[in-house]
Amino acid sequence: MQVDLGNALGTTPGLSEGTLDRLDDRVADAHERIAAGRADREFGYASLALPETADPDAIRAAVEPFGRPAAVINVGIGGSALGAATLSNALDSETDAYFLDNVDPEHVADLLADLPLEDAVVNVVSNSGTTAETLANFLVVREAMADAGVDWTERTFVTTGPEGNLRRLAERHDLPALDVPAGVPGRFSALSTVGLACAALQGHDIEAVLAGGRDAMGGLSGSLFETPGYAYGAATYALAERGAATNAVMPYAESLETFAEWFAQLWAESLGKDGVGQTPARALGATDQHSQLQLYRAGPPDKLVTMVRPRERADRAIPETDLEGLSYLGGASLGDLLDAEFEATEASLAAADVPNVRVEVDRVDERSLGELLYGMEAACVLYGELASVETFTQPAVEWGKKAARGLLGGGDFAEAEAVAEKRELLIGE
Repeated sequence: MQVDLGNALGTTPGLSEGTLDRLDDRVADAHERIAAGRADREFGYASLALPETADPDAIRAAVEPFGRPAAVINVGIGGSALGAATLSNALDSETDAYFLDNVDPEHVADLLADLPLEDAVVNVVSNSGTTAETLANFLVVREAMADAGVDWTERTFVTTGPEGNLRRLAERHDLPALDVPAGVPGRFSALSTVGLACAALQGHDIEAVLAGGRDAMGGLSGSLFETPGYAYGAATYALAERGAATNAVMPYAESLETFAEWFAQLWAESLGKDGVGQTPARALGATDQHSQLQLYRAGPPDKLVTMVRPRERADRAIPETDLEGLSYLGGASLGDLLDAEFEATEASLAAADVPNVRVEVDRVDERSLGELLYGMEAACVLYGELASVETFTQPAVEWGKKAARGLLGGGDFAEAEAVAEKRELLIGE
């Protein structure tokens, strides 16, 4: 993973090399705190030890009885889905993966109607074992399998904490069960049982994913000038302090589109506290050059654009043509065009005085993905240290969970009472 901050220097808002030099002393102090927390496996900081503590053998042992299914259905939400989805959607496999991370009834029904349930494996993921959306979807999946004549107990395993409904379900039905790592919030769990089980079922090299994470972990030092993840975390923090309230993450690879979704949860849920934080926006190059770039380049000067790409990729030649005005494309490739779009967008933003940061990985493979995911987690933790926020908690999310559970009769929660207080200003029938 490599980070280029050049186009964030001297922009509006922007940084200077002197700013980065001064900030580096704070990065050194923050690194000491992060390193100590990681070594002691403190809550949250334990996430940054996962490349060493995750056990790929245990994951493979849990999924081995299922062989290589036609499909895997990951039932989870938020951090219980996005890390696994990032790996799955970035890598090719003969086993299709589907992620039930929403309770939209039409979507769930349509998906289950089309799946080969007799040759599908279900992974139910919830640390607490009480997540309402996850358990509701699982009950629907279980019923669909029974209706199709499939013994769900032979096609299901769980990934959960030491207690809760899912743990009891696994014990009652003798289901394979993987442990969610202690002290690791869901959005930081991609390099653990939570993110890697689906990849293992699809036949991906999970050891290489962890090796990429170890590469990034081994590169952590007390200087932003030596650590790509810290360079990104420090720069985004400093830009946010200067007015870059939105961070538009724009991968130039279809395979990394879900990575932008994963990043959005990591950034928003970790850093949006106490009136501070940076709003993540998701874009896709080159598609969103034709939709969102107008705003980024000519709208309010409150944005940072993070552009992500692999240095190497498979390519496809563009056929020669005699169509007037298009002959220049002949002899080039789609990769050439995409790279030109990438570099032109960088230059376009810089010319408009909009800060943008380039993040590159060698290629979209297991090792590079592990390095990218870990690097961004380290960036997020560093940002939290610099901003003095509680990076690993999510109290605003918990408020909504309690309100929803109370509305469904799952307990007596004061938060549910606030729903009745909603103001109305109705227009239309």
